[in-house]
Amino acid sequence: MSVVCLESSTVIEFVEDTKVFDKCVNEQFAMLDGDGDGVLSRDDLQTRTGKFASVEFELQSKDEITNMYDTLFEKFDVDRNGKIDREEFRSLMREIVLAKACGLGQSPVLVILQGDSLLMRAVEYGLTKRC
Repeated sequence: MSVVCLESSTVIEFVEDTKVFDKCVNEQFAMLDGDGDGVLSRDDLQTRTGKFASVEFELQSKDEITNMYDTLFEKFDVDRNGKIDREEFRSLMREIVLAKACGLGQSPVLVILQGDSLLMRAVEYGLTKRC
């Protein structure tokens, strides 16, 4: 984990650079797709071992976690097959990352990020643009 200065404009530019953003999202998707079948099931998402496990997630009740997955699948499983494919996942990540950018507001903020998170990738992207 690292403490970084994050700006909403950097995050938005990262998402709008579809080539870079899609590459990062595809990497995240591959890490979550534990069985390698090209789709994310609830089991894939609930397994979350290693770098995808988090203390915050473990503190949520089973009902809260189930409700969260119900909401994700209701909104992003467009074809209603009970699985999130790569395109659906990209849409999900785009919405989540842009919502976080919106929540940052107009001022830079210090945040703690995991090294492999999409927001950390946005910070790295912003640094390469400034150099």
